[in-house]
Parts: sequence; C-alpha cells; structure tokens
Amino acid sequence: MPGMNPSDGTLSFCVVSTFYPPYNFGGDGIYARRLADALARRGHRVTVIHTPSAYELLAGGPPAHGHRDHANVSVHALRTPLGGLGVLAVQQTGHPMLQAEQLRRILDGQTFDVIHYNNVSLLGGPAVFGYGRGLKLCSLSDHWLVCPMHTLWKFNREVCTRPACFRCTLAAGRPPQLWRGTDLVRRATRNIDAFLAPSFSAIRQHQERGLEGTFIHLPQFHSPHSSPPGTRETDGRQYFLYAGRLEKLKGVQTLIPVFRARPEVDLLVAGAGKFEPELRALATGAANIRFLGRRDSAQLDALYRGAVATVVSSLCYETFGLVVAESFAARTPVIVPALGSLEEIVRAHGGGLIYGNAEELSLAVDELMRDAKLRERLANEGAAAFEREFSEEAHIGSYLALVRESLARKRAGQPLAAAVEGRGEPLLAGRPVFFGPSRVARAG
Repeated sequence: MPGMNPSDGTLSFCVVSTFYPPYNFGGDGIYARRLADALARRGHRVTVIHTPSAYELLAGGPPAHGHRDHANVSVHALRTPLGGLGVLAVQQTGHPMLQAEQLRRILDGQTFDVIHYNNVSLLGGPAVFGYGRGLKLCSLSDHWLVCPMHTLWKFNREVCTRPACFRCTLAAGRPPQLWRGTDLVRRATRNIDAFLAPSFSAIRQHQERGLEGTFIHLPQFHSPHSSPPGTRETDGRQYFLYAGRLEKLKGVQTLIPVFRARPEVDLLVAGAGKFEPELRALATGAANIRFLGRRDSAQLDALYRGAVATVVSSLCYETFGLVVAESFAARTPVIVPALGSLEEIVRAHGGGLIYGNAEELSLAVDELMRDAKLRERLANEGAAAFEREFSEEAHIGSYLALVRESLARKRAGQPLAAAVEGRGEPLLAGRPVFFGPSRVARAG
C-alpha cells in the first residue's frame, strides 16, 4: 500500500488546514494540531499544510506565541503570493489560485496514505479536494462548506434557518463568494471518501443544506495536562467559567445579567475577541465578573478544575462542544443551551444541565451552587463520558481503525459507503452514517 511501512504498520498522513496553531482562532485549528500530534506520538508520519497569510490578514498581524510540533510532524506554512490579494482570490473563486503550485508540489509530489482536509476555505477552497492521492477525509469542524460565515449565524443576530447568504455576507463586511453560486462544492466533494462529523447535529445541518456523501460520526477530543498548575484567580471564592472567543454569537452577554444578580459567586471569562469591549461595558460595576484574557491550555485545565461549572452560552449551532469535552476531562459539570451539538452531548452522556431561556439558566446556576451531590453526580457522568468518547485514546483508536479499514477497501476498489451500510447501523436522512465509539443515536 502506498506510503505504508509494512514492517511496522506506520502510515503517512497529510493534514490540510487553513488555520494551524499558533496561526489559529478556534476549534478547527486546535483539532488539526491535536490530531497531528497524537498521530505523530504513535509513530506515524504527519505532514501539515496551512497558510499563515490568512490568519495574519484576519488577525491584523502574526500570533503572539509560537508552537513546537512533534518531531514526526513536518509543517509547511505556505504564504500566499500577493498577501491579502492572494487570499481574496481563493475566497472568491474556491480555487487555490496563486497557491496552486505550492499545494500541487506537496500533495501531488508526495505519496500519502491519508489526506485529511480540515477547514481549507482560504488555503485552497473546495477545489483543493482534487489534489493528491490517497484516502481523503474531511472534518466538518465548522460549517464553511455550506455557509460563507462558517457559523450558520445570520446577520450577526440570529441562527440561520433560511439562508440569505449574499445579504448576510455583505452585512458582515465580507465580499460575497462567487463560487457559491456554482456547482463547485458538488463536483469537488466527489473526491472526498468520507466526511468526519463530530456530532449528529453537524451531519444534519450539512445534509439539510445539500452536502452529499458518506458521513461518519466521530467526536473530537481533548488531551489534558496531567498536572495543571494551580489557579489563584478567585481568592477562594466559588466561580463559574466561560472559556472561548468573545464574539456576539458566543452569547457571553446573556451571562452577565445572571451573574450581576449573584455577587456572592464569580464569573470568570477566559478568552478574547472583537466583542470584548461591549462585554466589558455590560459588566461595568459588577466586581464578580472578571475578564482574564487568553489562557493557554494548561491554564485552562486548571481553571476548569476549580470551577463550580463551565457555562457554554453559544447562540449558534456549534459542530461540537470542545469546551464541554475539556470540562468533562477536569470532572467539572457544564451548563449548555438547548441547541445543536451542545444539547446533544449532555442528553446523550449527562454531565451537565440544559437551559432554554434566561430563567432556566439562572435556575441551573443556583442549583449547582447549592447542591454538592448533584455536582458530584454530574462530574462522574462527565468524566466517564470523557474516557469513553472524548479522550485521545478513544478518538485515535476509532480514527485509526476507520482509516485502516477504509484504506483496505479503497485499495480493493470497494466503496466506503458499502462498509458503512454493512455495519447494520441506523441511517440518518436516508444516507449512511457510521456512529463513532458511542454507538448512540440520541440526537434524531
């Protein structure tokens, strides 16, 4: 088999992602790095392709901190010719354009067992799916294939239930993407052997918006630090934690009135983003609401461990609840909205409380503050779910089993869909879906 070392079973992977730490904003890049490092630690050879140009254009400059990759990970940071103009060419056409030669030199010039595409919206667009050979997987880490805003968040005020992409893009100050009016996605995704979806919600959202193919449910994962440093953020006071980007669609503004009315407990807000000035203004005079700025993964692990609960307040459809998995790893309950993948995780595994409005959110906060037995029960549920579903061992074990089976079938000329259907698992929306390690289908 091309790329595979038959003596030790090692495989050659290529992870293709617009964003890759430290050139990264959110969960898509985090997953790309965690996957690359986890595979490398198991002896596999990993090549990463990403573009610093896209990050620097959107962030206004380079990242403040670096990242050291595993020795088995080879990183190609492809800078886009002409900088912002080159990135705009990709955004408008859905093709690599000025990056095409660099991408072809790596993807067509080397032999990979697996090419794993992440969010490639500004690295090569959907057209890059046609580059290279090998088993081709694509993570649905966000909604970029079906939404120009990547978030299904419409006009920066509501969940998108009826697309108005042209007007929504203009309202956000972005140039409308010409390729979305063509059949590029349909043609390009024929090259993808399977889409890896971290939630059933993500599968539904993509299928309802016309994406076709084989969908495999495989939750993403967290690799916690074994001995996180202690935290001195609260001087011994009880606190709830929010961890994530500070943007309107993340809903931190809905938490501020709840905690302003509860001065006996703190709300710690870990993260940064464009909406931070508005959030700070909303929290003026509330000494128990504290903004911590960005925290690294070790610091976040410590913050999770000390919290009464982690509050995830997203107003949009998340493809996965990475913060939920991180909180579960720290044996900390979560409070999540009754929306998409966040609700899906808690309904399937426990580990937290679900709210539908501000009153229910307030009740959940009060209940967890006063009921230690409830906190312990939810902590145990979350910890068990983490080990079973969201740990590195669970994810990589399922991922490599899928890869090896799929490679064997592709080499034999057998479609992956046949393997999926042959498992006797339920179908979602009439299309084959392989359920990951949980084997539970409670989101339907």
